[in-house]
Amino acid sequence: MDKNLKRMATMHRMQVAGLELFYEQGYYNTSIDDILKSLELSKGAFYYHFQSKEDFFISIIQNLIVQKVYGTLIEPIEGKENPLVVIEKCLDDSLQKAEHNQMDYGFVLNNFLTEFNGRNETISRYLRDILKVWEVNIISLLQKGKSDGFVARHV
Repeated sequence: MDKNLKRMATMHRMQVAGLELFYEQGYYNTSIDDILKSLELSKGAFYYHFQSKEDFFISIIQNLIVQKVYGTLIEPIEGKENPLVVIEKCLDDSLQKAEHNQMDYGFVLNNFLTEFNGRNETISRYLRDILKVWEVNIISLLQKGKSDGFVARHV
């Protein structure tokens, strides 16, 4: 296997396991040792890929959380007609998935926004940026709905 491809696969495996741990236990309740134990990695292997726990978490945001939010809340509403029906369906689908997922401890973005609020501005900024993208998409959909006659103009 190509060295770069192997490195990327290792990083992805680390990020998936890290997200699970951070999601279950919270960022501040998860130590580097917890991550290493879960992945059966040495500290050297971890620090080969990431400079710190914060750097590791930022990579999780950029590579996994963005994808999860995009796939769950942004992609389903892009370019659709009736915004109210689309938004309701999108939220219902998300709640339905969460209801049938034993590993679901709440909405991942909201959980982390709450945990980092006032504690880590760098990570909070990354998380708020994801929320802003969703917000812009919702507003755009509602504005399109107004111009297409699906939403009252005074709303």
